Amino acid sequence: MSPRVPDHVSALALSALLVSAGTTHLLKPQVFDPLVPRWLPGRRRTWSLGSGVAELAVGIGVAVPPSRRLAATAAAALFVAVFPGNLTMAWRWRHRPPRQQAVSLGRLPLQWPLVRWALAVREAA
Repeated sequence: MSPRVPDHVSALALSALLVSAGTTHLLKPQVFDPLVPRWLPGRRRTWSLGSGVAELAVGIGVAVPPSRRLAATAAAALFVAVFPGNLTMAWRWRHRPPRQQAVSLGRLPLQWPLVRWALAVREAA
């Protein structure tokens, strides 16, 4: 049995993941624009940048103990909310080389552990 990761370390790791993702969305939104489902209203760039801001805000909130519980709940909701983008990526990349297809398909089952992680941080807060 592996040793349990301390709650504050788990929270800070989740925070780092979210802040990193948010920073990437803001610095390179053109990478994420094609992943925005067409059925969402408005410009794709707005969604790419907005998700980056949300990830940054939630990531910072998870890092700060007084806001950790609420921010971790928001992180779980955010991981669910971006799932359509992952589905869109998998669909649009279906004709790409096998390695890229594997990346796009591999992202799909990762959402569930991310949601569970955020909820575990919430419960520990």
